[in-house]
Amino acid sequence: MTPFEISVLFFLQLAVILGFCRMVGWVAARLGQPQVVGEMIAGVILGPSVFGALAPALQAALFPPASKPVLFAVCQLGLSVYMFLVGVEFDAGLIKSRFRSAAAVSISGILAPFALGAAAAWLLAPHWPLFSEKTSAWEGMLFMGAAMSITAFPMLARIIYERGLTGTSLGTLALAAGSIDDAAAWCVLAIVLASFAGNPLVAVVAIGGGLAYVLVVWLLGAPLLKFMAAKTEKRGGMTHAMLGTTLSLVMLGAWFTDRIGIYAVFGAFILGVAVPKGFFAQALHKHLEKMTTAFLLPLFFIYSGLNTKIGLIISPHLLGVTLLLLFLAIAGKGVACATAAWLNGESPREALAIGTLMNARGLMELIILNIGLEHGVITPTLFTMLVVMAVVTTLMATPAFNFVRRGEPEITPA
Repeated sequence: MTPFEISVLFFLQLAVILGFCRMVGWVAARLGQPQVVGEMIAGVILGPSVFGALAPALQAALFPPASKPVLFAVCQLGLSVYMFLVGVEFDAGLIKSRFRSAAAVSISGILAPFALGAAAAWLLAPHWPLFSEKTSAWEGMLFMGAAMSITAFPMLARIIYERGLTGTSLGTLALAAGSIDDAAAWCVLAIVLASFAGNPLVAVVAIGGGLAYVLVVWLLGAPLLKFMAAKTEKRGGMTHAMLGTTLSLVMLGAWFTDRIGIYAVFGAFILGVAVPKGFFAQALHKHLEKMTTAFLLPLFFIYSGLNTKIGLIISPHLLGVTLLLLFLAIAGKGVACATAAWLNGESPREALAIGTLMNARGLMELIILNIGLEHGVITPTLFTMLVVMAVVTTLMATPAFNFVRRGEPEITPA
């Protein structure tokens, strides 16, 4: 296909993707699920697993291999801006206010699923096509552990907001524990990616460059953002120049962390954390949130769906492996976090509620899986298995949380 043909097709792809995601999202909302769940399912349906199985010629014509680089580039843009916004909303004060309980829940939510995931990788990899030939045993174990440990932090925050639990004991503890969990999982992933090339210098550049980036953001980026925040608040609104400059910084941070061998979302998220809370952060959210979540982010779910091939695991043995990984994910994350919360003084009901929230993987899991597939760490078979795990644990979150919290008085969000 010529570049012109790909660009023409891209508009049709956008129309189909956005329309279908909204339709499936509407159905998900009718069933009490958040929009993100509908978009995850929409991606699987539009991929080879459903659309490709029912109408292979039509699916291949709509999503030919030549168009995938364009989809990939745009979905990376959406991911970077989205993770920047997640960083903007990240409140380090949450961790300080409930540090002891949050640390206990978080450590349990990291160590238990990490150990189970690493053990599963060690035991299953020699017998099943889970990792590429280039992936060493310890890299596979680290990746599987990180994939099992991740929490759907943005979705967790959304559920807490929608249920009016922001600022409550339950909401604060869940958000603090989820943020610590995801930070640890991303660090492990960075180590895997840095070492995957088999060159110690690559790891040094990645880890050293990552630390240098954090330092630069802290010493230079944070004061610059604070200055921009003061100017924005003084003017009573954000100008095009301020928004453009901020986005330029986001793209620069994403480029740098991607270039040193970590990943673009790291740079965007870290810069977002440095944004001062208050008027400036609210203005950024107002200008970027809807365009990002409604227009750019659905492309990522579809791109993930195009790489998901359910047919790869349609065999009794591979389905058994998938169910085993799902069981280990739930036991390692949900059960461990609930137990830790209960042992740290939370009521049984509150502890179970925390466990149900922490068990969801959502978008964060898909990001890690796509990174692993893109870098050749995992095979499409394991990618598909873990996508199923991500979808099922995310589907479970809202109904399980509502069931545990049944009878509790509803609080209207502020």
